[in-house]
Amino acid sequence: MDKSLVCNASSKDNDPFGELKIFSGKASKSLASEIGAKLGIELAQSETKTFSEGNVFVRVLENVRGRDVFIIQGTEYPVNDNFMELLFWIDAFRRASATQVTAVIPFFSYAKGDKKDEPRVSIRARVCADAIEAAGADRVLTMDLHSPQIQGFFKIPVDHLYAMPVLVDYFRKKQIPDLVVAAPDVGFGKQAYRYAQMMHTNVVFGNKVRHSHDEKAEMLDIVGQVEGKNVLIVDDFTISGGTLIEMAKACKERGALDVYACVSHGVFSKGSAEKIARSPIKELVLTDTIGHRFEPLAPCCKVISVAGLFAEAIQSIHRRESVSRLFDF
Repeated sequence: MDKSLVCNASSKDNDPFGELKIFSGKASKSLASEIGAKLGIELAQSETKTFSEGNVFVRVLENVRGRDVFIIQGTEYPVNDNFMELLFWIDAFRRASATQVTAVIPFFSYAKGDKKDEPRVSIRARVCADAIEAAGADRVLTMDLHSPQIQGFFKIPVDHLYAMPVLVDYFRKKQIPDLVVAAPDVGFGKQAYRYAQMMHTNVVFGNKVRHSHDEKAEMLDIVGQVEGKNVLIVDDFTISGGTLIEMAKACKERGALDVYACVSHGVFSKGSAEKIARSPIKELVLTDTIGHRFEPLAPCCKVISVAGLFAEAIQSIHRRESVSRLFDF
């Protein structure tokens, strides 16, 4: 983390862009606090209430007129409640005359609904993008969208961060010998290739098939050599851990040594911790983009922080500087 990042960003004096204010929704309190600490500013005061019938109420407890506002709110479980809360925050800041409102969405759950690949279905990511714009957001800051083209669903600027530098740095320090990077399917192949480039190694691909939404993935084959190698499986997110587990099993069956895995977003549905604990995965590394967990993580799981990346991006957006250096792998 660049020491120059810690600054008096909260000071109104001599700031041509307006005072920087960071707010947190219910979903991202821990990550937001870390981001504030990196920037050297305290989270601004706000409150959220959920009434007995499920109605969500938000209130800004500080003056934001003329301020540059960032609202940090992920959309993990409960997804719809958290998404609606995000919209209400954006609307509240806009009506309170904030100069600029940036929606910081560490995990955008509906990114999975990026296409019409079945008859008579909604493109859910596009609907969410329209709603965020309609609520009044000026820009969006997010991390590891399931499909990068979702940025095109928005008519406002989208800054799309990647957890890759943080994850790669962690595994570089472990100095694992004879390591290959593995993509569980061709859809993540391009990103897996970038991981492999950064780690100066080769990449292999899984041939995965899933016959329905609620059916676990079946690993048909692996393209590439894993025999006698340590394997690092990379993916953008996991819900049940099923794809990672099946890929790990396939690698072990083909003579792999130790199998590691890393994901940007560890969603983890109920029962996933037990399955991961029984799997061949030696260590599963994930980031802190998601705060809510259905259950404690499996012993092999390790959480590392991406607060530094978000803090640098927020500082750059506030100062009207380029964010592209954060994409330079």
